[in-house]
Amino acid sequence: MTRKILVIEDNKDLANLLKIHLRDLSFQVDFAFEGTEGLMKFESASYDLVILDIMLPGIDGFEICREIRSRNTTTPIIMLTSKSAELDRVQGLDIGADDYVTKPFSIKELMARVKALFRRIDSTNAEQSKQSEILKVDEIVIDPQKRKVLLKNKAVELTAKEFDLLYHFACNAGRVFTRSQLLDDVWGYGHDGYEHTVNSHINRLRAKIEDNPGKPDYILTVWGVGYQFKEIEN
Repeated sequence: MTRKILVIEDNKDLANLLKIHLRDLSFQVDFAFEGTEGLMKFESASYDLVILDIMLPGIDGFEICREIRSRNTTTPIIMLTSKSAELDRVQGLDIGADDYVTKPFSIKELMARVKALFRRIDSTNAEQSKQSEILKVDEIVIDPQKRKVLLKNKAVELTAKEFDLLYHFACNAGRVFTRSQLLDDVWGYGHDGYEHTVNSHINRLRAKIEDNPGKPDYILTVWGVGYQFKEIEN
């Protein structure tokens, strides 16, 4: 099935350039040149990827990303930004973007990021479809095929990345991971210098699955190294 991509970018020359290269890769491409229009298009159709500029007329890319994540937890988002400040890039990842590219960028680099993101999604889906076993850790139940999590028999709403992170931890219970390793394993490739996004995702996960996020029972901090999931007792 042809993958469908929504590009929300107000620079029409750049948008047309992206259209040419994405269609060369056999993707179907829709466009929006303004923030409100982009959100309306996202809501009216099903997309496999959103390429999202931050600086937009109407509502900006950060707000669109928040809205998408509040309504849809799985569609991947690559953010485009002309800002070079670390805070802007980290904010994009923290609010749910899967990757970012800073302008000016190489079209080849962006196409490589798009292909790498889809490879990671395909690989993760294949791994989880093979793993039919439902994981149970105390009061947490993780169903990899349905991508659902129960805590004390109640559904827990997780974003795609939060689910992937929790599932990765649970499959490797007891193993200690550095932030860099988690970026490579869960995000698909490292964001040099942006291990902060791992902390943010873990903090959100803890808020959703821990009775006391300040004193977690499941996702444990290993000081000076990284994190580990509590060992599963047989």
